[in-house]
Amino acid sequence: MKRLEVIANRSVQDDLLEALEGALPNFYYSVVPLVHGRGRQKRKLGTATWPEENFLLLAYLPDEACGTAREVVARIKARFPKEGIKVFSVSADE
Repeated sequence: MKRLEVIANRSVQDDLLEALEGALPNFYYSVVPLVHGRGRQKRKLGTATWPEENFLLLAYLPDEACGTAREVVARIKARFPKEGIKVFSVSADE
């Protein structure tokens, strides 16, 4: 089992969720809708100076499904290369 984490600009949230739900039957997840921080490219703080904001998606998946999810995220990242989309996965025990 893997824990999948995706951090991305809120502007791609709908595209990402739609693609993941379409590719993975019974894809269950949680979304932290508002995430502020600083990445390599720029800050996303929801302020007048740094107005953009991120979201965080968390999902626990079988190893095979995690690979599929990472491929889906890679396709979305290719469509939106400047939206700071990052994906991480780590082993998880229930």
